[in-house]
Parts: sequence; structure tokens; C-alpha cells
Amino acid sequence: MFEDQTGLVIFEKINKNNLYVKLINQFNKDFLLTGLSSSFSQTLLREDLIHTLVDLIEDLVMNRFSDYLNLLYRVDISEIEIKKLDSSDIHKMSQQVAFLLLKRECQKVLFKSKC
Repeated sequence: MFEDQTGLVIFEKINKNNLYVKLINQFNKDFLLTGLSSSFSQTLLREDLIHTLVDLIEDLVMNRFSDYLNLLYRVDISEIEIKKLDSSDIHKMSQQVAFLLLKRECQKVLFKSKC
């Protein structure tokens, strides 16, 4: 799933510092603030989190595009990064967006834990 070492390193720091629950809470907070009813269980496995994110993003892009854009804005995903993605395959693009979301949410949690 991780397309670069940065994402892998960030997620390893989350696991190492026992911040996974905070990561789930950050996702839930941002989804709630975006107006999305989806939420994640604190016992959700890492792989399930990734698959759930991919499915959710795919659904948002296909059926609720304005909610998708609001989520990207809320989480603070760069428009430049989104424009770099290959949108010819919706599933692959959803995987890449899930990676960007996960990476950004991990960064937020790590930053907050150091403050």
C-alpha cells in the first residue's frame, strides 16, 4: 500500500509510539467535521483500515464528489498531490488518495504527540 518509504516510516512511528488509537480518533474527528457519517473502530486492524479507506474514497468519488473534496480539504491534502494522481483507474486512484490521507493523518498525530 505504501508507495514510498516516507509513508512506511511514518506508520511505523505510529505503531512504535502506540499512537494507533489516536490515529483512528483523528480520522473519526476529521470525518465528523466533514459531515461524513463513517467512523472507524479503535480495534480496526491496520489492513482493514486501509481497505475501508480505499472503499470509502471510491464511493465518495463516484457518488458524493463534493463530500470527497471536503474531506481532502479538511485533512489538508495538497491539490498539487491530487492532480499528480492517475485518474484513469478509479480503484488505483482511491488507493493513492487513501495513502495520502493516511500519511497526512499520521503526520498530524505525530506532531500533536510531540507538542
